Amino acid sequence: MTTQRPSENAIAAWTRLVRVSTQLHVKIEQSLKNQGLPPLSWYDVLIEVHRAGSEGLRQFEISNKTLLPKHNLSRLIDRLEKEKLVRRQTCSEDGRGNLILITEEGTEVLKRMWPVYGSGIHEGIEGSLEPEEVLMLAELLEKLTTGSRK
Repeated sequence: MTTQRPSENAIAAWTRLVRVSTQLHVKIEQSLKNQGLPPLSWYDVLIEVHRAGSEGLRQFEISNKTLLPKHNLSRLIDRLEKEKLVRRQTCSEDGRGNLILITEEGTEVLKRMWPVYGSGIHEGIEGSLEPEEVLMLAELLEKLTTGSRK
């Protein structure tokens, strides 16, 4: 592990990245709440299960795709199942695990959530940046995601 100290610019970038992310999350969560819709974590799980289609996803796959803590994800899936937004199906591969599949009700919730979520993304990013800046930001964040200086 390196013990190098970050530059002042790196500290400023980190602080601003976390602050903007937090502000956008809070704003979008509030907009969803104002519309009587569930929180973003529900959307994150539902969209991944929806994308998987009839194949469904195992819980660890959802965890890998959403980055939600495992203990929170387990409870969240229980809640989504209780609300009839997802269903569990025994995995035919090994019979031990479950596949998580989205229900029609879950798909409807996604459809109601997206306009609010999408609007928050639009306002939070495209409301402040020019199109070429949005592209540049996406490219820079991809570099941070992959750890590549290319």
